[in-house]
Amino acid sequence: MSDEQIPGYTLGDDDVPEAPIDRAAFDRLQQSVMFTDDDEEYLQMAGDVLEPQIDDILEVWYGFVGDHDFLLEYFADADSGEPIEEYLDRVRERFGQWIRDTCDTPYDDDWLDYQFEIGRRHHRMGKNEADDVDAVEHIHMRYLVGFIYPITATIRDFLENSDHSAEEVEKMYHAWFKSVTLQVTLWTYPYVPDEDW
Repeated sequence: MSDEQIPGYTLGDDDVPEAPIDRAAFDRLQQSVMFTDDDEEYLQMAGDVLEPQIDDILEVWYGFVGDHDFLLEYFADADSGEPIEEYLDRVRERFGQWIRDTCDTPYDDDWLDYQFEIGRRHHRMGKNEADDVDAVEHIHMRYLVGFIYPITATIRDFLENSDHSAEEVEKMYHAWFKSVTLQVTLWTYPYVPDEDW
């Protein structure tokens, strides 16, 4: 499925609001997670490795969410508490594209704008809008931050499923870890007052 066909995927669309930070602030944030030009190259390498494995990666991540009722409830109908299968499917398509976008460096202004849109879609100010569902209205910030580890630790096995050296796998892994930390930091923006963020 091309990114143009992914329901609710709007990276690069004119209606995505501009990021509330400028490039200089973003550069400082990248420096704070030690993100360098080398990491951009290793993420591109990781993208080649991960692309044919995206469905398998999503199986692992969705299995993790499905094994924890307190995570699955964010995809559930607000009244009945039953998971909304179509919602799960649509988010899954975007999650697969997120893997691609994470590895598609360098990160431009459209990418930066979309990170703040992703954050908004996790927060009550925008959750459920992209999919027009009546699910639980808000994902608590603690799970955004907590999810950094599972979507980082589980990626190593997939990176090792390649012909790359152990050193290259290590560098791809750390580039991924830095990027995930960077992105989740951007996603937290709607959760705190501007002066605190």
